[in-house]
Amino acid sequence: MREIIFDTETTGFDPLSGDRLVEMGCIELVNRVPTGATYHCYYNPQRSMPAAAQAVHGLSEQFLSDKPLFADRVEELLEFLGDSNLVAHNARFDFGFLNHELGRCGRPEISLDRMVDTVVMARAAHPGAKHSLDALCSRYGIDRSHRVKHGALLDAELLAQVYIELTGGRQIGLGLAETDISVDSAPADSVSVETVTSRPQRPPRIFTPLSEELERHRLFVQSLNDPLWGSEAARTEPV
Repeated sequence: MREIIFDTETTGFDPLSGDRLVEMGCIELVNRVPTGATYHCYYNPQRSMPAAAQAVHGLSEQFLSDKPLFADRVEELLEFLGDSNLVAHNARFDFGFLNHELGRCGRPEISLDRMVDTVVMARAAHPGAKHSLDALCSRYGIDRSHRVKHGALLDAELLAQVYIELTGGRQIGLGLAETDISVDSAPADSVSVETVTSRPQRPPRIFTPLSEELERHRLFVQSLNDPLWGSEAARTEPV
């Protein structure tokens, strides 16, 4: 199963008010394991960069001025995405910008049926807890010390690790669910099966206490102060 973990950086919060996509980072997973294949690109937004947005991701208008337009790189992006499910943190935000940019260059939008939102998954797994990417990295012991500012590819790499934890952790890579070892299907020399009925029955072991052990037990019981299992009269009787 192929999935794409992705993240975006933008000039703001609302593409309908003129904000644009400025960075895209993608990580390929196959069977929830990173393959090493990535996609990363900066885009010229053809507009100014608000100071608040630049403080988050550090991408200045000057830095982006010589970068390609989204339309110039859309084909290679779509080729990388393919028809795989797309995983993002607060995915509607990222899908909103991605689909807006696709619409600007005359490409069909990506269906929300392909959307996997890790915020929704985290809320279900950890109700009442913090669900930011930083909080989830702390919860799962994922090193984010190199994350000084937000970056699309860096955040996608961190999110890939979080997503793996949210979906069962590294155990999923063992393929245990796909393995079906049975007497009928396994090769004769690959598995040894011993049923309980084939084992020889062992006679029960009888342990008889020694007389001195019984005497020690009787004295111990007599020394108990008001035991729960008997009355005063019963306690004085020989054991």
